[in-house]
Amino acid sequence: MALVKYNNNSLSAITAASGLANGAMTLIKEQTASSSSTISFVDGTSDVVLDSTYPIYLFKFINIHPSQQSGDGEEFQFNLSVDTGSNYNVTKTSTFFRARHTEGGASNLIYETANDLAQGTGFQDLSIDNDADNDSSNSGEMWLFNPSSTVFVKHFMARLNYTHSGPGCLSPFVAGYGNTTSAVDAVQFKFSAGNIDAGTFKLYGIKDS
Repeated sequence: MALVKYNNNSLSAITAASGLANGAMTLIKEQTASSSSTISFVDGTSDVVLDSTYPIYLFKFINIHPSQQSGDGEEFQFNLSVDTGSNYNVTKTSTFFRARHTEGGASNLIYETANDLAQGTGFQDLSIDNDADNDSSNSGEMWLFNPSSTVFVKHFMARLNYTHSGPGCLSPFVAGYGNTTSAVDAVQFKFSAGNIDAGTFKLYGIKDS
């Protein structure tokens, strides 16, 4: 996906899709989980860039599979750090909606207040009740905006699709902000219990022009 800025008159001059300019999207780092307790992206470590080089960062999750399923299933989560990963405890405020369609045909759209954070420092849920069957997985993406700013809070939004323990298909919509004016320089992902059994994580940097 490209994010492009135009002046007031430039759109009227475009006569074909090839005339659209593309923002640069660069793959920074790919990590493959294998019974991993966490997957972390830390600026300056293992070729990771998470600084003022890009105004927008995009994380992609591909077939993320939990190692276990206790109760209704595990939560897939993330947190932010302002001290290169020494602590993942940035204060966050967020909102969590999800759409559901079960194999039995039931469907609904619910605002999950229990998965919101209101000035909380704990890990933010990106998906809930993940199924651990061998053919189940979790895929999606999360955007992080201007993490290096020392003026503004750090906005994020995520959209995922995964196999719920129901069983069924769940699609969460998560958005919020890290309430800090310190530069965020590390992001960590994990399940609420157990390990990340398998899956691919990709980090991209996006220029806005």
